[in-house]
Amino acid sequence: MDFSHIDIISIVFKMIAFIFAISVHESAHAWTANRCGDPTARMLGRISLNPVVHIDPIGTILMPLLALTSHLPTIGWAKPTPVDPNNFRHKVKDDILTSVAGPISNIIIALGALAVLFLVARVSPEARNLVTFMPYTYDKGISAMGGSSILVPITLFFYELLRINIILAIFNLIPVPPLDGSHVLRHFLTEPIRRAYDSVGIFALFALVFLGGNLLWRLISPFINAADRVLVKF
Repeated sequence: MDFSHIDIISIVFKMIAFIFAISVHESAHAWTANRCGDPTARMLGRISLNPVVHIDPIGTILMPLLALTSHLPTIGWAKPTPVDPNNFRHKVKDDILTSVAGPISNIIIALGALAVLFLVARVSPEARNLVTFMPYTYDKGISAMGGSSILVPITLFFYELLRINIILAIFNLIPVPPLDGSHVLRHFLTEPIRRAYDSVGIFALFALVFLGGNLLWRLISPFINAADRVLVKF
């Protein structure tokens, strides 16, 4: 197997993992909202793993590509899932459940990817080395992983899936409008503060992404490091 185009392969893997992760994330929002009494997203076909219905040109395509080509963590977003809280049976509780459903789905996928890597590590001594050294060789390219086994791209892809779902889960739980975490925090604010908080909107998100890179990574990296510590013990 020819791995001479590892940079392209890595970018493709990251984009596939990212698009899959956001599709699950948005579908989880839509499914939970429907279960809580709001059929808006379901009627618009958003309970689907088809990425086409979730893609936002800037958040799903442009932002991740810019991040990937700049060697930054893959961060982006999908088209927001439409939710009408007036349809919820329990407005506060159901809004919180619908909001956290997305990050929870990413955590579940991350755990699934970790389980697959555990199984891969049990295939052979070579596979175990691939998995346990992945946190150290990830940034150095596939040539640093050694070998030409099909297990190399498999291990790389599931490691990408693990990382991107951790990043998306933690990123979306940050209580900055319009991220999912803000839908939880806003219910604990007084009405005047809530109005001001909601008005910050997309400007706060762009400020966080473009101006708070170091802060953002300090928030996310401990969780990736924790997953890496689990991997190296496989």
